Amino acid sequence: MNTSLDVFPKDREYALLGETEPAAFEIGNPNGTASLVIVADHAARRTPQALGNLGLAAEHFDTHIATDIGTHTITRALAERLDARAVMATYSRLVVDLNRAPDDPEAIPALSDKTPIPGNRNLSPHAARQRIESLHVPYHDAITQQIDALWHRDGTPPTLVSIHSFTPMLNGKKRPWDVGVLWNRDSRLAAPLIEHLRQRGDLNVGDNEPYSGRELAYTINRHGAAHGAANCAVEVRQDHCTSCEQTRQWADILSEALRPVLRGFAPGQCALRSRRKTIKHEDPK
Repeated sequence: MNTSLDVFPKDREYALLGETEPAAFEIGNPNGTASLVIVADHAARRTPQALGNLGLAAEHFDTHIATDIGTHTITRALAERLDARAVMATYSRLVVDLNRAPDDPEAIPALSDKTPIPGNRNLSPHAARQRIESLHVPYHDAITQQIDALWHRDGTPPTLVSIHSFTPMLNGKKRPWDVGVLWNRDSRLAAPLIEHLRQRGDLNVGDNEPYSGRELAYTINRHGAAHGAANCAVEVRQDHCTSCEQTRQWADILSEALRPVLRGFAPGQCALRSRRKTIKHEDPK
């Protein structure tokens, strides 16, 4: 059973979504028992009815500027394989980017990979706040709710994994990695995950590539690092996850790599973790 909690801002002045539209997030595997929350900030391409297509052609919403291709399916499948809970965005990153701070100028992009977004130009403060209050706030509140529930149950914060995908080429530059693991200052989860993925021998695994978790990791910093919880983001190259078969395969790859790593973060293992020496990776950037 999967549910979406119907959460709207308390201040209806800033409500953007109609009463019949989906909430700002979807909960996958809500009864998952693992001490793990998986999130997908850019899992959808939908726009609120009130905003139309933001002045873009329909085909733009099939590309990376609107959504992280494949992440919705990977996240749902991964949550089921690991018996974890998942929180997935239900509106396009072009409406508001949930992996950026609400006051970040790029949270509502006027330009994305050289594509102008007419519906995002010259927004009034009210219109910008409307998007934040209706989409950004309830999505992150939903993540907090899932983390708090597991934390209360286990007495320790759950592990957090954020799922993204990236375009094979950006600004004319090829990106050769099959998958990347992003982290900021805490490599407890990222380092062994990178090691397990590389042990397969058939993947080009990026360590803080194609982005650095020290530069673009709002969600894992807010919900993981801020609470001392082990966390990382995983980026899968989009030409590897365009079909149902490919997304299922990536759910298998990631679950196989994560399963042995997560055993060390199970409730009751906190003392053991504190005695372990953290594997240090230097940010290549």
